[in-house]
Amino acid sequence: MNSTNEQKDKYKVLTKVVQQLEEENNFEDAVGGILEMIGKCMDFTSVTLSKISDDTKGFYVIRRWQDDNVNVERKEISHIPDDIIPPVPEAVTFESVSTSKGRVAEVLKYYNVKCLMSVPIMLNNAPAMFVTFVDVRKERVWDEEDKNFILDICKLIQTILYKRISKNSLVSSYNALKEILSNIGSAVFVIDKYSKEILFSNEAADRMARTKLVGKHCWDFFYSEFNQEKCKMCIPHREKEYFTEGYDVNRRIWQETRFDDISWVDGRIVSLCVVTDVTEKKKYQQRIEFQANNDFLTGLYNRMRCEEDLELCIREAIEDRTQGAVLFIDLDDFKHLNDGLGHQYGDLLLKMVSMGFQQISEIEKRCYRVGGDEFIIIIEPSYMDRMDRIISDIRKLFEKPWFIKDSEYYCTMSMGIVYYNKDGQDVNDIIKKADIAMYDAKKSGKNRCIFYNKGEDIQKGEHLDIEKNMRYAVSIGCNEFEIYIQPIVDMNTEKCIGGEALVRWNSGKLGFLSPGQFIPMAENLGLITPIGEYVLRQACMFNKKWSNMGIDVRTNVNLSIIQLLQPDVVETIEQVITSTGVKPENMVLEVTESLAINDMARMKDIISRIKKIGVKIALDDFGTGYSSLNYIKQMELDVIKVDRTFIEDIADDSYAQAFIKLITDLSEVLGVKVCVEGVETKEQLDSLKKTKVSMIQGFYFGKPMPMGEFEEKFLRVT
Repeated sequence: MNSTNEQKDKYKVLTKVVQQLEEENNFEDAVGGILEMIGKCMDFTSVTLSKISDDTKGFYVIRRWQDDNVNVERKEISHIPDDIIPPVPEAVTFESVSTSKGRVAEVLKYYNVKCLMSVPIMLNNAPAMFVTFVDVRKERVWDEEDKNFILDICKLIQTILYKRISKNSLVSSYNALKEILSNIGSAVFVIDKYSKEILFSNEAADRMARTKLVGKHCWDFFYSEFNQEKCKMCIPHREKEYFTEGYDVNRRIWQETRFDDISWVDGRIVSLCVVTDVTEKKKYQQRIEFQANNDFLTGLYNRMRCEEDLELCIREAIEDRTQGAVLFIDLDDFKHLNDGLGHQYGDLLLKMVSMGFQQISEIEKRCYRVGGDEFIIIIEPSYMDRMDRIISDIRKLFEKPWFIKDSEYYCTMSMGIVYYNKDGQDVNDIIKKADIAMYDAKKSGKNRCIFYNKGEDIQKGEHLDIEKNMRYAVSIGCNEFEIYIQPIVDMNTEKCIGGEALVRWNSGKLGFLSPGQFIPMAENLGLITPIGEYVLRQACMFNKKWSNMGIDVRTNVNLSIIQLLQPDVVETIEQVITSTGVKPENMVLEVTESLAINDMARMKDIISRIKKIGVKIALDDFGTGYSSLNYIKQMELDVIKVDRTFIEDIADDSYAQAFIKLITDLSEVLGVKVCVEGVETKEQLDSLKKTKVSMIQGFYFGKPMPMGEFEEKFLRVT
């Protein structure tokens, strides 16, 4: 074969080998054809592709071509001995029988090989295979042209190997990826960034779309699943990363949609879209947010949320040059009901009050529970023209009884009102001023609304001083509290038959304080119980002293509702009576009708147990609350004390006269005596003499006075 023809043949072989790069057949088949072509072109006896064994100590044949026209007797080369592995594995070996030495020469001679060429096929920078060219007919002189041609062919074999491995790896990777993504709950899409074709979708994505998505345009899905504006934002090629979260109304779930650029298995950059159901996560976040911002009992916003919202409202009012209002609400005598019925019913009342607030449309999202029975309501500037109606609606909530424990209970409220961006612009300052106004409403008689004024700040400071000094006075044994007494007179004889013991406070630091200055505070602070016990003990000691002198008169002592709610109230009374030695029949305990209104069963039980001690019971301030005449019949009373309001104009008021007559007639049937309070004039006294009233009490006969003065004036004790 002349040189020109050899060149053409080599070119044809090289061209066909290059074509194998694009073929889809497997590596072994492709290499088998190449070995045959190069073997025939270069006139070899055989060409073998061998792979290094796993233990790297030898080779085994993958493919081999041999010339069938060579009809010579020779041994079969089925396994190339490791003796002839090149000392440098990546090197090309050229051997001839006449020039080889040592073990290599022996092997070539044994196998009847005249010449041999070995070329490594590299994989990951290490020899993985060898192509061995063998001639058993003649020795060769390996010129550079032949060497380069064979090396080029071997490089192409190496390229084919790489490509087939890469293809297998891609397929394997894709299948593995598909298997993994098909078993996760999120919907996953892979989208071509330019054609918008969906290259991959898992089962969750297909279920969401209710169709197979691969091969479809991504907008076919996104236009149907999202609104158009969101769809435009989700165009994958505009941003490398994009995230959105929304509520799917149709499925009633929250979804999180994320786009990220990734490298696809074929190397191109694509957009990975993951749509995840985050409903549980959203619910958990909402629960955490609710717990952080809401009161666990009523569901209203808590104090922290109140301060945040108020700060925002103040800021907006400042910017808009407007003003809003803060209403600070405290339930009146809630502690009495809570202690009397039990905390579970107190909690029920708080829930009912909260629900009532939320029924008022302008404030339904601006209601806050900031303490035990304290609430704050924010009126935004846009609703200030309806403020009077809002306050009226709140007050109406408390005009009717609350139905609790199968009974009706009355609970009023006191409200303090302050304007933000007028009375102040600081959150804490506004709340403090609203609290001051509320306290002023309490002090003014409760069940009312008071607007803040600057003078109340001074009163608030006085309030703190009184509280501090009262706590101190109680801690040292209540010795600063003094017992005054107001005479009670028999209607017929107009002689003193006893008196009502009243407490006064002669503070070492604040001076003399009237009951109105400290009694309400003592009740709110829970200090009325030790003070009340002190008053009872002192009254019993005085009465015992008079009995020892042969003077038997009755001493009335008030029991506050807080004292009556104490679980050991009867035991405490009995201990005082026993320890002082007073005659029980000389003591009259005055109880308020408030407890009877809200818990008749408890009141009847307490009265029954007290009367067993021998003490008399009087119902104080009758007619001022919500009580009915039916209460008188149910309770074991000894005396009914009619409030002063019914006799102010009794001389001319026919209603007052009829009321007194009704009470005295009823009491006569029940065997109960009637005492009228507040008698200040002779006209009132003369009108009452026409009735069956048993006893009278008031300034006409004497104001509350120290014990010494009472003893001297009415008991003739010197």
